[in-house]
Amino acid sequence: MRDFTQELLELIRLTSTDLPNQVEERLKTALASEELGSAAHAALETILKNVTMTRKNSTPICQDTGTPIFFVSAPTSIDKDELTVQIRGAIELATQKSYLRPNAVHSITGKNSGNNLGDAYFPTIHFQPSANDELSVDLILKGGGCENVGAQYSLPNDELKAGRDLEGVRRAALDAVYRAQGEGCAPGFLGIAIGGDRGTGYAASKEVLMRDPDDHNRDAELDQLENRITTEANELGIGPMGFGGKATVLGTKIISSYRLPASFFVTISYMCWAFRHHKMIVKGEAIDYE
Repeated sequence: MRDFTQELLELIRLTSTDLPNQVEERLKTALASEELGSAAHAALETILKNVTMTRKNSTPICQDTGTPIFFVSAPTSIDKDELTVQIRGAIELATQKSYLRPNAVHSITGKNSGNNLGDAYFPTIHFQPSANDELSVDLILKGGGCENVGAQYSLPNDELKAGRDLEGVRRAALDAVYRAQGEGCAPGFLGIAIGGDRGTGYAASKEVLMRDPDDHNRDAELDQLENRITTEANELGIGPMGFGGKATVLGTKIISSYRLPASFFVTISYMCWAFRHHKMIVKGEAIDYE
């Protein structure tokens, strides 16, 4: 099997240092919506200056370079175990080159591994079979601050008056944003999973964040709900970094899955303004990055 270690290293560098254009454009739109001279406007100005500098200097966008989460779609010709070894090797190289900060800490001893490698769950790697001969590797770097304000609700929830329906989903999502205030490094993005069990709900709520920020949900009802949650979250007045203002959520993505009759989970993953996501696609000998 071909060695993709250097190409994976470039994917990590790109993800850590180069904010996707669609995210940057949404931050610029948010800046234009905030009052000149306000703390919210100043925070967004600083964020956008940082985006330009890190792209130019190839330095991390945020001091918290996050948990590396890989979603791999691989044909049968790819050896899963060997590719896992290559991904972990690229993570170690990226840490040596300071594209990633050493983040892997043993939960019991408190010892840092020093190379961003832990057990089978750090970094996180999700594999699925490819429908064609292409190998695609999506990488999200998810910071600890935004991960801390993720939430999961079991509906019905009497406190929120949230039933087992889309209105209940809306109430749960807005409650999660309100409780987070600015602690998730707003403005950010919401990934929402309806259904599944507790584990698959969290995985799906992260995977749905890989959708293009500018796309539309294929389900018309969910598309309408995505837009409504974004609009209403921005009416809460939380604003960038919790300073107050109009820009709290830059976008919402929702996915639904089957569930047991006894359970109705709504899982919210919050992604901070440093929405670090890029993709590597291998077609034959050619490799492209998105």
